[in-house]
Amino acid sequence: MADVVPAEEFVELAGGRVHLLRGGAGEPVLFLHAAGGAGVWHPFHQLLAEAGFTVLAPDHPGFGKSDDFPAVEGIDDLVYHYLDVLDALGLGRPHVVGGSFGGWIAAELAVHSPHRVGSLTLLSAAGLRIPEHPVTDLFLLPQDKLVVMLFHDPPPAPPPPPPGAKPDLDAIIAAYREATSLARFCWVPFLSDPKLERRLGRIAAPTLVVAPADDRLIPVEHARRYAARIPGADYAEVPDCGHAMYVERPAEFASIVVRHLSEHSLSAHPRTAESGASR
Repeated sequence: MADVVPAEEFVELAGGRVHLLRGGAGEPVLFLHAAGGAGVWHPFHQLLAEAGFTVLAPDHPGFGKSDDFPAVEGIDDLVYHYLDVLDALGLGRPHVVGGSFGGWIAAELAVHSPHRVGSLTLLSAAGLRIPEHPVTDLFLLPQDKLVVMLFHDPPPAPPPPPPGAKPDLDAIIAAYREATSLARFCWVPFLSDPKLERRLGRIAAPTLVVAPADDRLIPVEHARRYAARIPGADYAEVPDCGHAMYVERPAEFASIVVRHLSEHSLSAHPRTAESGASR
């Protein structure tokens, strides 16, 4: 499949509206985004859709064009939020792919409700607390250091604004809103759930854990720990790549993920793919 053009949708839940992008046709893939990149159809999404999957990429509460959902206060609330999203989309047990912060949500979802996840893919997922390999504190990181932290080969810096140019207030407000939402979910303890590691054995879905080898934000040891604790999990590393993995090396990550999704087709489980896949 080529030239996939994603459709923009809003899903109505009791607490507000969820914005999502949908593209492709085939088995459903719920993609849970990282702390950045909400509301963007990335080349990574395009590659999954072109490989024959329906990609559904919602914005988390308080991110992108989704409503704030003030009652969603922590990672446990996000699990119930996404169970509601699955129900609203008519998805029984889709493939679930999560990156970084979204990978943490995906892992918690698979622990809480293993019967709702057809396959699981964790891309440099947050969520674990490993004191000897701490996660870099995003909230303390100077803005000019962020790109260096996220990429193995940082892209060129954008040109400076012309003299006298007015700041983009909409972009500033949106960035502040998303940072506030992220803090609401993971300030204390920072980007982790101390109980998660001992519960990973509950995950029943075929699982793939992928890490960029040069991750300066979430050390690669976190991905290795996930792979060691999840029963039967497969593990892969992509060399010469930083934490912004599916942005920096989309083709490599998409190839690995597509192979995993294809090897664990939902057709083997009659309840995995329902009406939401082909809307």
